[in-house]
Amino acid sequence: MASTDTKSTDARGEDSSSSLAGLEAGLDALESSVTGRTPFRQTFTQKILPPLLAIAVVLAVWQGLVTFKIVDDPSRLPSPGAVWDVVHQSWLEGTLLGYIWTSVSRGLLGFLFALAIGTPLGLLVARVKFVRAAIGPILSGLQSLPSVAWVPPAVIWLGLNNQMMYAVILLGAVPSIANGLVSGVDQVPPLFLRAGRTMGATGMKGTWFITLPAALPGYVAGLKQGWAFSWRSLMAAEIIASFPDLGVGLGQLLENGRNASDMAMVFEAILLILVVGIAIDLLIFSPLERWVLRSRGLLVKG
Repeated sequence: MASTDTKSTDARGEDSSSSLAGLEAGLDALESSVTGRTPFRQTFTQKILPPLLAIAVVLAVWQGLVTFKIVDDPSRLPSPGAVWDVVHQSWLEGTLLGYIWTSVSRGLLGFLFALAIGTPLGLLVARVKFVRAAIGPILSGLQSLPSVAWVPPAVIWLGLNNQMMYAVILLGAVPSIANGLVSGVDQVPPLFLRAGRTMGATGMKGTWFITLPAALPGYVAGLKQGWAFSWRSLMAAEIIASFPDLGVGLGQLLENGRNASDMAMVFEAILLILVVGIAIDLLIFSPLERWVLRSRGLLVKG
């Protein structure tokens, strides 16, 4: 009888040990990340093919509107081939990259200025109650104000020059960057801050090592929105405030097409503005966002 009880106890002990081992193995498998390279076929079908199909559908519909004479006036809707001819001609003349570089250099430099101003401003608003009560509503109001509204006063204050362009970009982008950081700081769990203070991370150390890393998701979202506002603000400034000394950017190209009633040139400018905006997002902000998510265990693959 005793031997039977001992055997059953051993069996239960072995079952319990094996269950715990299986549970630990399962947890380890959940925590482990897949480090292997994603097959190109999977990357192509999941990330490359869908946008290519979407572009093909848009081009097919566009060409169909012209071919079947649903819109039979070329001055209103040129064919995709006519727009491509204009883009190709700009490339042959050596002006295409100049249009792009003029706008991109202004946009990125203005965004860096906005980043240098919006980041400390966002921290100040997030951490000081009096400043938040005083400036917080103003930042939210400025973020909802159309960027084009700043062009006339900027021209009057600064004249037709690059400083005017940068001022419009700052006024459009700084509120978005600051509000994004404020939102990120507000979402930091209080436990993180208490743990940091316990380990001596107070003042600037706490801000640098605890608050900013924990607020990164909201901050990155604010950066993406800030770039979108920067790009839109710049295009509005280039369209409205045209001057020969400023060079021809994408916004000025769009305005030139309107003045000449050249819809092919107008579509060329629109497509270039769209392509540059997408390229900046794919090359800079999407990798940054994936890195932030992956570092927090929220993105295993991709």
